Amino acid sequence: MSRPKGKIIVIGGAIDKGSFTESSFTDSVEGNLNQFERGILDRIVNESKNGIDSKIEIIPTASRIPLVVGNEYVKAFQYLGVKNANILNIRNRKEANSMETIKRIEESDVVFFTGGDQLRLTSLIGGTPIHDLIINKYLTDDFLYVGTSAGAASASKSMIYQGSSQEALLKGEIKMTSGFGLIDNVVFDTHFVKRGRIGRLFNAVSSNPKTLGIGLGEDTGLLITKGVKMEAIGSGLVILVDGRFISDTNITEVSLGEPISINNLIVHVLSFGNTYSLKTHQLNIRKKRLKSSLVK
Repeated sequence: MSRPKGKIIVIGGAIDKGSFTESSFTDSVEGNLNQFERGILDRIVNESKNGIDSKIEIIPTASRIPLVVGNEYVKAFQYLGVKNANILNIRNRKEANSMETIKRIEESDVVFFTGGDQLRLTSLIGGTPIHDLIINKYLTDDFLYVGTSAGAASASKSMIYQGSSQEALLKGEIKMTSGFGLIDNVVFDTHFVKRGRIGRLFNAVSSNPKTLGIGLGEDTGLLITKGVKMEAIGSGLVILVDGRFISDTNITEVSLGEPISINNLIVHVLSFGNTYSLKTHQLNIRKKRLKSSLVK
């Protein structure tokens, strides 16, 4: 299979309502921008096909307050100089199948799926013409798929949609289904560090060790190019859980609800600028260069 021409940016999320609501939102957008907007949203613009002239469709379908979330991102992109960022609020499968929606996706350079409920997102959009269109544009065009929180979890073929952090290492606790399928052999989890979700990835990876578990911290993301190279962006951490070298586990022996044991599970930690290849499984840690000084 040829490598996709498009790119993916997945983000660990901020809070469900969008990061502007972490403080009182006013007309002064500049005063409310935090690291998420200044760092990752700016990177989205730079990676898009036409920069500030790119057409960005913000899809807040996963959210319970879609217009609030959508408007916040529109204002953030406008502050960064984007001239054509719009809300595409798909509320049901009929709207997902409409010719207007299809046309807007066809003309877009970026689709941005916001946070909320990833199962709502995939159940309303999965299998529709725009789902197929997004995959085709990602494979054949200089197109950018962006997802934060639920939008990130939905990007992969396998998707976690339920499971408590506290009981994550009990057999059967983690519920998984199919995502949008832009990338295979990985599973994303979001709000990762703050909500202590490491056990969810341990469980998911132990049931299929070929799958790479990827935990995205808040204000943190991954830029994935050519379906292979992953680069950490943003202010926090990305946790990778590699199950290829698991030597033993009791997952097939214990009953539902009983604890899982795993031997030799490998964990990597990435921060800003570090890269990881999904082809070679090579992690590269960017080193800061020390400034040389003249010795008199």
